[in-house]
Amino acid sequence: MTDRPAAKTRQPAIALMNSIITQRFIKCLDKLREDGKVRSRRQFALSLDYLAQSLSEISKGRRDVTIELLRKAVETYQFNPLYLFTGDGPMFMTGEENSGFRLLTIVTDGEDDERIVHVPVPAQAGYAGDILDQAFVETLPTYTLPDYKYKIGTHRSFDVAGDSMEPTLFEGDKVICSFLEPRLWETSVKDNYVYVVVTRGDVLVKRVFNQIKENKRLLLHSDNNFYEPYSVQQEDVREIWYVRAKISPFLPSPNNIQNIVRAEVKELKETIMKQGRLVENLYTTIEKLAAKQ
Repeated sequence: MTDRPAAKTRQPAIALMNSIITQRFIKCLDKLREDGKVRSRRQFALSLDYLAQSLSEISKGRRDVTIELLRKAVETYQFNPLYLFTGDGPMFMTGEENSGFRLLTIVTDGEDDERIVHVPVPAQAGYAGDILDQAFVETLPTYTLPDYKYKIGTHRSFDVAGDSMEPTLFEGDKVICSFLEPRLWETSVKDNYVYVVVTRGDVLVKRVFNQIKENKRLLLHSDNNFYEPYSVQQEDVREIWYVRAKISPFLPSPNNIQNIVRAEVKELKETIMKQGRLVENLYTTIEKLAAKQ
């Protein structure tokens, strides 16, 4: 996305930038020049619709690489996001290598404060698609919360679908989550905590057990014992969000619930009594018919 005064979106691969990422970005750029894929830093900047002077400032260590420039470098020259943000892997992507890693679109207001993006059930298939289009994210509802902890970092909320997490979460609940950077997955995904795991094609709300270090996978558990645990490979995981809170639909007061239950029990008893009388009358009729014969 090109720079504009009242930008509404930007695309970081992690929530915060730091100088080490800029250093790795410069190494990738220098490697492009060594391999003859770009003639100069100026050509590189122009090919990405970026000011050559601004790129020069980045190369001299006077400013950090921008999120938008990172996004363009990944898309155009296959800079490897895994290398940029963790230092692991090759500098450039080849084929399907690291294809599960993708840039994260965030939404900001006119003052550049980040907003919480909500992903409802109808949008979750598109959200988990191979290519998360920036325009698609812009169509999702956004909001803010007054709690200070939601002012720091990147947050999402997701609708809970189905009954697999009952009684902890019910269908219709919304979970509010904080973004977990891919470089932290191995050490920061804690066993038996609830996360939203975005895979290739699905958005899963599960209790997670971390097996990345041993087996390069996550073991996903449901709180509803009817569902069996299953695993997903790390390479199939696109995003991980730590569930921090939930928003539940309003429920009747406990007194109202008790009254509703009592009324349902009373109605059930009456139904059983009616059925009992019908069965009794049926037996009486049968006995009379048998006596006549």
